[in-house]
Amino acid sequence: MKIRPPFLTIALLSSAILGYEILLMRLFSIIQWHHFAYMIISLALLGFGASGTFISIFQGSFSKKFSHVFLINIMLFVLSSISCFLLAQSIPFNPDEILWDHWQPLRLLGIYLLLALPFFFAANAIALALTCFHWRIASLYAFDLMGAGLGSLGIVLLLFVATPLQALFIIGCIGLGALVLAAWELGFQQRNTVYTVSLMIGITIIIMHHNSELRLSPYKELVQMQRIQGTEIISEHSSPLGLLSIVQNDIIPLRHAPGLSLNAKTEPPEQIGVFTDGGGLTAITRETGNPADYAYLDQTTSAAPYHLAQLDKVLILGAGGGSSILQARYHHAQQIDAVELNPQLIRLMHEDYAEFTGHLLSGDTVQLYQGEARGFISETQKHYDLIEIALLDSFAASSAGLYALNESYLYTVESLQDMLKRLQPDGYLAITRWIKLPPRDNLKLLATAVDALVNSGAMNPGNQLVFLRSWQTGTLLIKNRPFTFEEIEALKTFCNARSFDLDWYPGITPNETNQFNQLAESYFFQAANAIISNERKDFFERYKFALEPATDDRPYFFHFFKWSVLTEIISLRNSGGLPLLEGGYLVLIATLSQALVASTILILLPLFFLKKTIMTASPVTTAISRNRVIIYFSAIGLAFLFIEIAFIQKFILFLHHPLYAVAIILTAFLMFAGLGSGFSQRLIQSGLYQSAITLAVIGIVVLGFLYMAFLQSIFSTYQSLTMLHKIILTVSLVAPLAFLMGMPFPLALAKLGDIAPEMIPWAWGINGCASVVSAVLATLLAISIGFNAVIVLALVLYSLAWASFPIQRS
Repeated sequence: MKIRPPFLTIALLSSAILGYEILLMRLFSIIQWHHFAYMIISLALLGFGASGTFISIFQGSFSKKFSHVFLINIMLFVLSSISCFLLAQSIPFNPDEILWDHWQPLRLLGIYLLLALPFFFAANAIALALTCFHWRIASLYAFDLMGAGLGSLGIVLLLFVATPLQALFIIGCIGLGALVLAAWELGFQQRNTVYTVSLMIGITIIIMHHNSELRLSPYKELVQMQRIQGTEIISEHSSPLGLLSIVQNDIIPLRHAPGLSLNAKTEPPEQIGVFTDGGGLTAITRETGNPADYAYLDQTTSAAPYHLAQLDKVLILGAGGGSSILQARYHHAQQIDAVELNPQLIRLMHEDYAEFTGHLLSGDTVQLYQGEARGFISETQKHYDLIEIALLDSFAASSAGLYALNESYLYTVESLQDMLKRLQPDGYLAITRWIKLPPRDNLKLLATAVDALVNSGAMNPGNQLVFLRSWQTGTLLIKNRPFTFEEIEALKTFCNARSFDLDWYPGITPNETNQFNQLAESYFFQAANAIISNERKDFFERYKFALEPATDDRPYFFHFFKWSVLTEIISLRNSGGLPLLEGGYLVLIATLSQALVASTILILLPLFFLKKTIMTASPVTTAISRNRVIIYFSAIGLAFLFIEIAFIQKFILFLHHPLYAVAIILTAFLMFAGLGSGFSQRLIQSGLYQSAITLAVIGIVVLGFLYMAFLQSIFSTYQSLTMLHKIILTVSLVAPLAFLMGMPFPLALAKLGDIAPEMIPWAWGINGCASVVSAVLATLLAISIGFNAVIVLALVLYSLAWASFPIQRS
């Protein structure tokens, strides 16, 4: 009996794979840090490349027992998706020791191999289906893409109702559902055996769930705080935006006031700590009813603007636990608007701890908005006396360079310009950052502010800037007008009373700087003077860190790495120099290097070790240019993700929510690419391979350049739409491009199916390897040349693929 292609099984399995991939990013963001999640995912996905090689080697014997091999691989995916993660998190890997402890690279390799297994097994099943049913290859690939699209959306929705660890076991159950569905869809004779085994695996999953927990790195802030006697996690709240851990200590009370003046005579009232993914501490403060208990809020650098004028209308970007709101209230602000991205944190403040905070967010003077800060600035028509960007991130993570790969549209030139437009004529923009030595992000912020002021028409931006610092934090004040003599005198009085240093104001002299929190030299003043003067370009070139301002096209504010200082920093690793290293960026470089090596091996292995098996299996196969196959499928794999990643970043600025942008863009791209693949099945049946690929590539290139030219104008025109209408417009814009992008891969695979079906698994593996490389390479390129350049490169790659379409030689 002829077996039907397992379309539904492929869709459900692909949904589980992509959900698992995104979930691993969340899980490793919790137990390690964001950039290690990126690294591990990228290398784990090499399982797709390995599956191409594996199926190439054994496709003859596997094809004869398709049903058995297909079911076994799905079952192994189910078992390994859960067990491999639980084993991987138990490996005692410490990234900070990787440069001198020879065991750490081996432990990291063990994590790679473990996490590659689930992808390897799932990819085996898909690659084998594509090989055995190559006459329906476009339809199978369509179900693969659309299933993946549903999985990307489904995992985001799932994380609203389940913790990341619970979601891991749910994905295992979805994989189990794919196993049962496969037995039914293939008409497998021993279906009852499969159902019995599935039931036993399901029971095992339930037992494992009750005995599993996440194990955070011992270097995470939450774990370090738990070492303090009396620390207790009293509750946890999960969402796709983060795992919130609520921490209390009745023995040694939490006192969180970053950069508090050493002259301060009062301490904060009782506080409860809130950690996001084990880091990023923010504090919820008890309402005592006595205003004097909040005097400590006047002893931080962020209080400076309140001493320059009466600030009635205040906007706080990044409300967190409410400290900045308390500070504005302490200084008698009449209207306080606050923006917070995480709805879980808002709910905690509104409900769980409303009484604890004295209903802080329910007062007449406070209005809290749930959303992304940049989006609020773009959409509001209000004007403020003060806009404050609160101290948002963790000092431990930022000082170790762990945010280097994080895109941030809050600290770009365009963002600061938008904020300046929302100020009253004499209003202030205040941005507080951690002080790190040698200085870097405060200087980059200053350079970004200079560009924003110049672009806004300032002739002498130095007259509109002030920078002050404590022992731990620094605050940059920006105005649309020059600072007055009275304002500067008020600042001097404020700083002298609190032992804060003024490192820049209009007319400052060197002997006025570096008085209290003394450094070897007045580094901040010297740098500010160079950045504001004509020496800027030369200063950027000779400084040890990259200080060029971030832009919307290159939104990597936290990237400071320079190749020229790498050897110097490594030579200082035994004398405290390692924290100067931008670890996140180097991890990405290491990821790319390892992915390239592994990909090369996996791509070349079938060629050099299996010539007789693959390349002579059909007399026609030898007439296929292997170089064309490599170039074509590599170019397609690189180009698809280049465009996908760049569009996610661009639409963040339109949708004003990173979660929405990732979920909607990823789902739309995969779903409509799946529809494009399904449509290409009709073209394949007509034998129009070359014409179809030509029209698809022309359409992709034309649309790509049109979007680059007009997308920003479209965003500006329709910025005031409701979120529902924005989502509809986003999908409408993505749909035609994604539809065309779904055609080149199945068209070429179908062509191989006609003239050299033995090469299909190999081509699948090449595409998988290229996809892994492209995910890493796109980020590196965006850091260096920007997202627009990444899109142009993707269009060039599509053109290269068209020129390399694998046709039979005459």
